[in-house]
Amino acid sequence: MGDRMTPDPVDLAARLLACPSVTPADAGAQAVLADALAAIGFTVHRLEEPDAPGGAVHNLFAIRQGGPRHLAFAGHTDVVPAGAGWRSDPFAPALRDGRLFGRGAVDMKGAIAAFIAAAGAVPRQAATLSLVITGDEEGPATHGTVALMRWMAAQAIRPDMILVGEPTSEATLGDMIKIGRRGSVNMVVEIAGTQGHVAYPHLAANPVPPLARIVARLSALELDRGTDWFQPTNLEVTDLHVGNPAHNLIPGRASARLNIRFNDLHRGADLLARVREIATAEHAAAEVHGTVSGEAFLTPPGPLVALVEAAVAAETGRAPVRSTGGGTSDARFLSALAPTVELGLVNATMHKVDECVAVDDLHALARIYEGVIRRAGAAG
Repeated sequence: MGDRMTPDPVDLAARLLACPSVTPADAGAQAVLADALAAIGFTVHRLEEPDAPGGAVHNLFAIRQGGPRHLAFAGHTDVVPAGAGWRSDPFAPALRDGRLFGRGAVDMKGAIAAFIAAAGAVPRQAATLSLVITGDEEGPATHGTVALMRWMAAQAIRPDMILVGEPTSEATLGDMIKIGRRGSVNMVVEIAGTQGHVAYPHLAANPVPPLARIVARLSALELDRGTDWFQPTNLEVTDLHVGNPAHNLIPGRASARLNIRFNDLHRGADLLARVREIATAEHAAAEVHGTVSGEAFLTPPGPLVALVEAAVAAETGRAPVRSTGGGTSDARFLSALAPTVELGLVNATMHKVDECVAVDDLHALARIYEGVIRRAGAAG
């Protein structure tokens, strides 16, 4: 057994769900975690980023020294807004028909509770364990995991492997793990023209035709054909803006917004340079601005993937599918520290009204995480 009484994942998840921690608010969620972790022998560090634009971001790092192998679990306590139409208060956890309802049940307070329950069930000497928990994953993600990583570096803390508790399962618990994620870069292409009357085009410069040519070239661009683990990189134009309310006015400016989801054949900065090259070839004065949300990463099949798969198979009797699909997660940052795999609850209700998790799945996920911890320790 662990250091003290093993936490019940359902009870702990319910206490977390009762905290209305809509990003970046904490609303007491990390205090609940701190108490639960301290009770099973973890040293807890509460860290705050007070200058975040949307309000102070609360982060938490907890560690329990044990065996030589260091496994870190990463997750977030912030949630998206609840929205309207819930059968019951989204921040008053409710048990109905074998399910626990509340905002964040699967994304991802339930997984955090399951991991803490797993940590409480294993002896300290099994492995060194840490939790990297942020309150800024659903928001800009600039003052959360990245800030925690800077703090860890300053303390010379570097795990050997990382497990992220995002809800990766699709139909049944453990049917899918994420061994990588595509990167994401957002861009805006802007063309400045000269406003004027449509009857006097020689006195104006219409920015729409060159922008249309740029958009056409970008839409036809084949960046790659995919890899063994990733689908092809895709560029999507997501908005065209001119802001011209008049039929007889040549606009003075036009812009296009786009996003590229890219595999590990690319880096975000290189794609930004490629788009800028295409845009300025069509219109020398075109301006391209961009922000890389995260780089692509891949944890190739190896020791971490194998031990996660073994823990899933021991509980479910099935081997999970290895995937790199879906959107971004904080694994895009953490993968720079150590091999990183994502495994969590069934994602069918995440971000939806009446988000919920099966009680049986919470207990089963805790057993899977316990299997990961024990195997990680044995691998050391």
